[in-house]
Amino acid sequence: MKKNLSTVFFAAVLIVGLCIFLYPSVSNYLNGLKQSKAIADYNTALDSMTPEDYSSFWQTAILYNEKLASGVMDFNLTDEEMEEYNTILDPTGTGIIGYLEIENIGVNLPIYHGVEESVLSVGIGHLPGTSFPTGTASTHTVLSGHRGLPSAELLTNLDQMIEGDTFLLHIMDQVFAYEVDSINIVLPNETESLYIYDGEDYVTLVTCTPYGVNTHRLLVRGKRVDYNQEERLIITADATMYSTLTVAIFIAVPILLVIFIVFMIRTSKHFNKGK
Repeated sequence: MKKNLSTVFFAAVLIVGLCIFLYPSVSNYLNGLKQSKAIADYNTALDSMTPEDYSSFWQTAILYNEKLASGVMDFNLTDEEMEEYNTILDPTGTGIIGYLEIENIGVNLPIYHGVEESVLSVGIGHLPGTSFPTGTASTHTVLSGHRGLPSAELLTNLDQMIEGDTFLLHIMDQVFAYEVDSINIVLPNETESLYIYDGEDYVTLVTCTPYGVNTHRLLVRGKRVDYNQEERLIITADATMYSTLTVAIFIAVPILLVIFIVFMIRTSKHFNKGK
């Protein structure tokens, strides 16, 4: 009886350990599917838009940005201002502005209005009071994302970016490219570097740092550059990326094999002793 209990306990420990080991990868994979679906649904909804629809949304967003640039930066919008804010660049009515792509760290995430926890747990948030991404001068878009969540990777690897790296914003029928020109670590109340610079088109990606401590903010700023789609297609074709789930499975299989062999040896010894 004790031998059987020992075998059951060993098997239970094996199963629990496997679940703990695979949970982050499986959870991140499932969240990735949801994020990919949100982006796919966004692109599908855009297919029904006319050139006039696009023009109207762009004109409204550009006028909004011009009003921001001529005033004083304020991240605390009134209820009335938030109501107006939520209508800008929301062609699908889902709150999705577009999506962020950072190829070298495997990021492809929807961008939503606002930075509420409900937004940051599933994608990237656009900071109210900052410019919308319109590819025009005197704008500074600020996008925020979590890192280190057990259920989603999000901007966990943002600290791997270096000056000269590029990232893309897919906004309606446009793609804007930004080259990282500044990386800084600041306190949460140090917002001066997020202000609009006359004549410049910046996007700053914001996440918490240090990893797991989150006392400061990592600011990765990009300056708009020309987007060369043909050149990018060549680079993408030569690149090979693996999902975290795939990597986890490659690691887990040998471990499981070793544990299974140990389990079989232990079971075999118990069986032989019982004869």
